Amino acid sequence: PIARAIAAGARERVGDLPAVRDFRNHEGLGVSGHVTGAGDDDEVGPVAVGRPAFLAERSMPLPEELRSAFDAAGERGQTAVAVGWGGRARGVLVVADEIKPTSAEAIRRFRDLGLTPILLTGDNAKVAAAVAREVGIDPDPSAGAVIAETVIAEVMPADKVDVVARLQSEGRVVAMVGDGVNDAAALATADLGLAIGTGTDAAIEASDLTLVRGDLRVAADAIRLSRRTLGTIKGNLFWAFAYNVAALPLAAAGMLNPMIAGAAMAFSSVFVVSNSLRLRRFRAAA
Repeated sequence: PIARAIAAGARERVGDLPAVRDFRNHEGLGVSGHVTGAGDDDEVGPVAVGRPAFLAERSMPLPEELRSAFDAAGERGQTAVAVGWGGRARGVLVVADEIKPTSAEAIRRFRDLGLTPILLTGDNAKVAAAVAREVGIDPDPSAGAVIAETVIAEVMPADKVDVVARLQSEGRVVAMVGDGVNDAAALATADLGLAIGTGTDAAIEASDLTLVRGDLRVAADAIRLSRRTLGTIKGNLFWAFAYNVAALPLAAAGMLNPMIAGAAMAFSSVFVVSNSLRLRRFRAAA
């Protein structure tokens, strides 16, 4: 999403973009490639876009002015990426995720279901904290900048699996909602993986359940429906066992007329089916 936003913004400002060759995606760090016009005399030169540490590894540390701009974007809850070519950092590109108006309502519904929402993101801690506050996931300021009870930020894609596994080792049942390639492994590791239908094929393939609409409230409805379905199954099993425990001894003792036993069996089946049909009345929360 960040790359698409930057590319779209660049096209709006400069029109057609120069060709890129030797493009590489450094997972969780940034991207690099050779672009016409980035070298001497407009020749093809290497360009790096990503985290400041990613550029620093390529001997392009951010000067104080760009570092201040990068930090200021984080304070505003925006995502910033550094860009450099020709052996030095040249600028900071700032993008912002548009938080859907339904997200805060979805978080409230999760809490009403007795769930603890946790924000797991590769974004920096300041951006994560700002988003968490806006949607109602309050970070724990005493837990450090990177790891907090309800906000876990600056997580590399490969480390998301470790975070899910750690939560599971603490005895928690983990459901994860994601939509990107970086979420696929964690979705597969979670006890319940829910993929946003508008996301990538990799995330959808790795998940247990696909939410057709990109609305987090649907995830809460899915959990409500699952709980109601499980309750119905338990009720049906209880009725079936209770019926047999009560009726079989009477039938074995010859105290139950076969016609009555047959009618009772039919009634038992009708009860189970009718009880299951009540699920058709389930409606998503308004």
